[in-house]
Amino acid sequence: MIRLILTVSSFIYAVLQRYAPTNIVLGRIRRRRGLKWGVPAMLLAAPYIVLAYWCSSGVGDGAPGWLNLVILLCLWNALKYVVIGPISVALLIRARHDEAVARREQARHEHHGELVGT
Repeated sequence: MIRLILTVSSFIYAVLQRYAPTNIVLGRIRRRRGLKWGVPAMLLAAPYIVLAYWCSSGVGDGAPGWLNLVILLCLWNALKYVVIGPISVALLIRARHDEAVARREQARHEHHGELVGT
């Protein structure tokens, strides 16, 4: 039974990572070229928060209860966009540091090669 649950949940996870729009955007932001878009992507949380507020007002006024699932989904997506900003800044700093170290190492090896070759 546990194996079945694990298999189904990993399949659902893979499908969501491939086809869910927020996961696609977040996956592209986590790449090296997309790290600079993490902070501006935090602005994408605003429409989700507005939609969650709108749906919660509707539920309060007598709309169907299944809108609570939409509210939960909107708040979860907003949270993902808010969190990716600081994470992308940290990853960008680390990537730039690693690139600077690699450039220094390459320059040191090139300089050392010139000294040995003369």
